[in-house]
Amino acid sequence: MASSFLCLSLLFISLSTADGFKMYVVSRCDFNSSELKDIKLTMSYYYNKIEFARFDSDVGKHVGFTEFGVKVAEAWNNDQAFLADWRAAKERYCQHNIGNHYSAILSKSVKPYVKLHSMTPASSHHPAMLVCSVYDFYPSKIKVSWLRDGQEVTSDVTSTEEMADGDWCYQIHSHLEYTPRSGEKISCKVEHASLEKPLITDWDPSMPESERNKLAIGASGLILGLILSLAGFIYYKRKARGRILVPTN
Repeated sequence: MASSFLCLSLLFISLSTADGFKMYVVSRCDFNSSELKDIKLTMSYYYNKIEFARFDSDVGKHVGFTEFGVKVAEAWNNDQAFLADWRAAKERYCQHNIGNHYSAILSKSVKPYVKLHSMTPASSHHPAMLVCSVYDFYPSKIKVSWLRDGQEVTSDVTSTEEMADGDWCYQIHSHLEYTPRSGEKISCKVEHASLEKPLITDWDPSMPESERNKLAIGASGLILGLILSLAGFIYYKRKARGRILVPTN
């Protein structure tokens, strides 16, 4: 299972003075799964943006980072009931919340959709470039790769980072610079938590749909113009036959 991160604020205390100093406490649960052995609880104590003490469940006690923090950590560690309570917090606080997040949030996913298009590279030793754009997927972790005749391509490939759309979904774009070969098959392969199997989209080297539509519209206009011209010519010939020529002296 992919590494996950959960950061929850357990306590926030604001002590205001004329200079605006603040003290606050932030708890973090780092985890790779919902198993207790894969969870780490960190409780950090700050004063005026400086962390002076911390409880680390991997260490099993409090650690001080300033002169004052060392004294505070020593006092807290000597209080066995207080220390035992924090050692148990990993199960009581972290594991409980992680279980809720796995079932309510982390298990949810949105399938991506893929668009392939070609473009001319600005400067490259290859004459062509394909772009594989992957949209509207969640969560953000995703793998996009290229296949050429069924074999993964690793050179001349660049990709953007996963970019947030602002609606909890993400997008990513991968570029393949290449020299076309006759009869080859190039595909974009997408692997994501929402997919039971990789999503493979083949590149169609024929004219893009937009270009086909433009060509069809142009051809239709040309044919219509020819039909109208022919109809006008026929009408003119018929009118010409019906005219009576009057001789003049």
